Amino acid sequence: MSFNLAALTQAALEARGLAMDAVQKAASGHLGLPLGCAELGATLFGHALRYNPDKPEWLNRDIFVLSAGHGSMFLYSWLHLSGYKITVDDIKQFRQLSSTTPGHPEFRDTPGVEATTGPLGQGVGNAVGYAVACKMAAAHFNTPSHKILDQKIVCLAGDGCLQEGVAAEASAFAGHFKLDNLILIYDSNDVTLDAMAIETQSEDTAKRYEAYGFEVTEVKEGNNIERILQAYEHAKNSTSGRPQLIILKTIIAKGITEVAGTNKGHGEAGVKFVDESRKNMGLPDEKFFVSKGTRDYFHSHKEKLLADYASWEKLYSEWRFANPQLAALLDSAKVAPEPSKLFPLIPKFPDAAIATRKAGSEVLQPLAKAVPLFISGSADLHGSTLNYIAGGENFTAKTPAGRNIKFGIREHAMGAILNGFAYHGVFRPSGATFLVFADYLRPSIRLAALSHLPVIYIFTHDSVAVGEDGPTHQPVETVSALRLIPNLDVIRPGDHEETAGAFVAALSRITGPTLLALCRQNLPNLGQFDVNLRREGVVKGGYILQKETGTLKVILIATGSELNVAVEAAKRLGDGVRVVSMPSTYRYDHQPAEYKEEVLPSSVRQRVVVEAGVSTFWYKYVGLEGKIVGIDRFGTSAPGAQVLKALGITVEAVVDAVHSFKQ
Repeated sequence: MSFNLAALTQAALEARGLAMDAVQKAASGHLGLPLGCAELGATLFGHALRYNPDKPEWLNRDIFVLSAGHGSMFLYSWLHLSGYKITVDDIKQFRQLSSTTPGHPEFRDTPGVEATTGPLGQGVGNAVGYAVACKMAAAHFNTPSHKILDQKIVCLAGDGCLQEGVAAEASAFAGHFKLDNLILIYDSNDVTLDAMAIETQSEDTAKRYEAYGFEVTEVKEGNNIERILQAYEHAKNSTSGRPQLIILKTIIAKGITEVAGTNKGHGEAGVKFVDESRKNMGLPDEKFFVSKGTRDYFHSHKEKLLADYASWEKLYSEWRFANPQLAALLDSAKVAPEPSKLFPLIPKFPDAAIATRKAGSEVLQPLAKAVPLFISGSADLHGSTLNYIAGGENFTAKTPAGRNIKFGIREHAMGAILNGFAYHGVFRPSGATFLVFADYLRPSIRLAALSHLPVIYIFTHDSVAVGEDGPTHQPVETVSALRLIPNLDVIRPGDHEETAGAFVAALSRITGPTLLALCRQNLPNLGQFDVNLRREGVVKGGYILQKETGTLKVILIATGSELNVAVEAAKRLGDGVRVVSMPSTYRYDHQPAEYKEEVLPSSVRQRVVVEAGVSTFWYKYVGLEGKIVGIDRFGTSAPGAQVLKALGITVEAVVDAVHSFKQ
């Protein structure tokens, strides 16, 4: 365990200086973690982690996730010192407009940032997702002759992270599935934002994590580089077969005596003491100072890292030559499948009535064969969400190549873990639950949209037609609320063939997440309409399902299981009625203006939307003169068909809405 203690100690000091200067200049930010964990940063980035600053996305790098994202200056300082493309000027622009050093780390915006973190606990779930993805990737791509993947996933979390439920769910998952490539480091400084941690927590964290199935090491001298490195090496080389928790007893805001060790040290309360503290630490007057000795040390360290990378690259080249099919499979992870190549794989559906969740199950199987890096998980509901990949095996410690993940009743962790998969970038992750439980993982969905992650959500039981389970399980506002998340594509298909289009659209999108809202009740297959029209119409988001006869007078707009209601209403209404299917408002909104005008001519003001959900969202498409047949209350417990009738989602209600227009 040879290392340069003096150089790492000096680097920790100067990293503290960078953090203090950046927060002081911005008059905003969090000093506590960057100062309290400076020795940890020196140990990890100056000695222990395997990475390549010139190739931040190196496949076999050790992955560091800062779950306590408010301490972003910790990460920016060490990425800068390590040689990533973060300059001193970038550090000076901390928290400023369009900088690469935003208030909380953002994936893709900053080289070396592995996950968008900030909402506490999310990073723990992301790290668990990374750990599963790395296990799965190693099982898929390593060969007896070429072990190209063997990295560790390191996550730094604080008291706030571990208090959050998402971290508890994710940690329990990690322990159960024996993710021994995961090292969780707990910055245990006994402080939360409002008060000392003792006011809100009293559990024994070590025992809690041992109960989860972690191996736990406690470092009472959490600002001692030698002790930190000793604990890290133990965790890295452990043969226990369990994930690791290192508890570091650190001093928050170490170096600013006026606030160190107190909750005032968490944010920028120590800024007014920065200048005096810098002198007391032995830093020069020059702000954003990094000594030549520290620069030289990290330059030398980078050369060692690059030498290790070169050795790996040689192994990787040999692997590619020896395993061209595996290499091609790995390369395919970066390419979005073309819809035109996926549609022919899906057989045409017969006319029998089935639920779109069942149609989705049938669509999933040929697509999963065509996209072997697609994985499917469910929050203890595979038997209801029907998204199990046949023949794909379950992911377990003994079968890490399994493509089906049993998340247990852990929706929030599922969302964060799926994001971790997407950050990793090799697999196309999907996860399922009932639509009404989307709010359990909504923060993770929002972060997926913010970070442009190609996660697929397969959410079933999408309306009050769920029936007997009653209003607690009947989403009425959920779909519209999800549609409001920027960059989230919500697709609610109306029949079997639209479901095929929905799955293809989801798989072919790699710029953000896609949510499929599928129904529980049986729906007719609208076989009177062209198959390709319905499949390809979903890719456009909205399309003319049934063109009017004669002069266009009224447009009926429908989505999901209410599409057949609109079709039946049009039949009763006769000439002049157009039916527009709108499975994805996100996709429709991104079509050219000419196409949108063709589908919904602005001259036609007599428009009616029918959807078994809240009405407010739809005024964007019908205008103030239009009508909406919706549900602006919670549901009720009864058979699904009775609930729909009782709440006014009927053909008669649509016909009456059209007749209410002034002729």
